[in-house]
Amino acid sequence: MRQSLKWMAVVAVFAMVFAACGGAASPSPAAPSGQASPSAAASPLPSQTPVPSPNFTGPPVTLKWFCCLRGGDDPSTDKVFKQVIKDFNASQTHIKLVYDHTAYAGARAQFSTELASGNPPDIVGPLGVGGANAFEGQWLDLNPYIQKEHIDLSGFDQGVLNLYKAGGGEQFGIPFAIYPSELYYQPDMFDEAGLEYPPSEYGQQYKMPDGSMVDWNYDTVRQIAMKLTVDRNNKDATDPAFDSKHIVQYGFEPQRDDLRTNGAQFFGAGKLLGDDGKTVQIPDAWAAAWKWVYAGTWTDHFIETNTVYQSPEFNGGYSTFNSGKVAMNTNFLWNLCCITDAGSNWQIAALPSYNGKVTVPMNADTFRITKGTKHPDEAWYTLKYLILGPAHTKLLNSISGFPALKAEQPPFFSQLEQQKTDKGKAVYPKGLNFKIVTDGIQYADIDPNSESAMPKYNKSLDVLTKYLTRWYGTGGLNMDAEIANLQKELQAVWDAPK
Repeated sequence: MRQSLKWMAVVAVFAMVFAACGGAASPSPAAPSGQASPSAAASPLPSQTPVPSPNFTGPPVTLKWFCCLRGGDDPSTDKVFKQVIKDFNASQTHIKLVYDHTAYAGARAQFSTELASGNPPDIVGPLGVGGANAFEGQWLDLNPYIQKEHIDLSGFDQGVLNLYKAGGGEQFGIPFAIYPSELYYQPDMFDEAGLEYPPSEYGQQYKMPDGSMVDWNYDTVRQIAMKLTVDRNNKDATDPAFDSKHIVQYGFEPQRDDLRTNGAQFFGAGKLLGDDGKTVQIPDAWAAAWKWVYAGTWTDHFIETNTVYQSPEFNGGYSTFNSGKVAMNTNFLWNLCCITDAGSNWQIAALPSYNGKVTVPMNADTFRITKGTKHPDEAWYTLKYLILGPAHTKLLNSISGFPALKAEQPPFFSQLEQQKTDKGKAVYPKGLNFKIVTDGIQYADIDPNSESAMPKYNKSLDVLTKYLTRWYGTGGLNMDAEIANLQKELQAVWDAPK
């Protein structure tokens, strides 16, 4: 997906920010409110103390760590991964961990080849939900190990844990880094237009220019986004004299990396795979979202066309909000890496609702064990070292990960607020509404997730990208016909022989 490519391109910048804070180990998690602390028999997460020495018998084994189905391509991240491997190998003598690296562009093809060879990698990561679902059925259930060692998972939101669960209750991963979505906005642009700021809390209403209080939904966003879209003559998109061919400021930029996220972020959680496991379904909310975005692009003109989106003036194909010429943007938390390019006065707010319900798309990264590993016990030990033990903080910082563990989240934001540039200026604006990030987790698109499994995953992504590019790039389309054609084309891909 394009998001993954962008993520790898910017991860080094974000990682350096966190490196500047010293990379201190996160504090030990406290027990959830109203609950007793975990018993001595449990292993609270993350364990920043050394993982106990393995008690393995038999000859030494070699394990492969496969990268990069997600982040890891960047040289600074790659350097951290290699150092972690060096430290791990020096910590014990039974397991030799080796780095099996393929750049993201060819990683899925290479991983498929290694799976088919009968000698698959043992550890895979960082790995997002979509990357894992592209290889559904290839992951080891961790429940037997979690239960045997009394691993305490109470420090995670249950919804985040559910991202890694299967229908049969299998636990294919332990949460590591998460990236909720939120709304970013430019207060100065709202001030200039005489508009109230977006709500700072979920459930709040919005005050319109006439003083009326309305729900913070996508109809409201459309109305104010048009007022925030300005042409070179300083006419906004509600003015009959507005010149849509010469727009200098746009009111809204959607998260446009994946049509599935595009649908979920606007109008509701959903999935393309029907319950029969073979039929393409287009969620009603997604169809409505796609039509809303298309009208915003070609009729109401508050969203950039693909031509504008790709132009150097508007940041050349990466988040146009960061150009400082867009008033609002919906995006994942990983966008914090480079959003400072948008200026020194931006803020975070609640995502709008649709039909009274808020949906917060969630990206998430972790490490998994392949089902075909020949050394599952050693792989589990290694996984613990990487994401629960000594390597936890190094790896989390290297991928600029927002901690999935609730107790680690406040320190994460505190570190951001303390960051300074080389010239001593604050990296981020004062008083950013970081609370909205954690508040949004309760609305995450967990079940179903927008990156849920589907047949012919990679070929299906190609179809989705084709239509995404077409809809942002071509005006005058009949969207009902377009959505019907998308459904037919996806079904043809799914029905084709392997």
